[in-house]
Amino acid sequence: MKTEQPKNLIAELSFEFALKIIKYAESLNENKKYIISNQLLKSGTSIGANVKEAQNAESRADFIHKIKIAAKEAGETEYWLQLCKVSENNPVTDELLSSNLSIIRILSRIIISAKTEK
Repeated sequence: MKTEQPKNLIAELSFEFALKIIKYAESLNENKKYIISNQLLKSGTSIGANVKEAQNAESRADFIHKIKIAAKEAGETEYWLQLCKVSENNPVTDELLSSNLSIIRILSRIIISAKTEK
């Protein structure tokens, strides 16, 4: 009998978010917003990459460090999305901002939980 692996919510959310960021960055490129597109693409996809790295951490401290990097990347992503929101001629970012906020909240809870576990 095959047992199903438990789902990793943050890994799934950050992967799906990265896919949305790629699509959004492509729309920014269509509007010739290359610099912001590249910055957003780097930080928005880095969240999931760091979460993935944290899954193979060598220690609890290493895990916390990698999750903190993911949180920092999510903070940077929020900055670029806010900038896009208030700038003219950019696609709407509300859904991405909401998804990013959810990711930030989950990462914060993971950090707190990992620090308090013994």
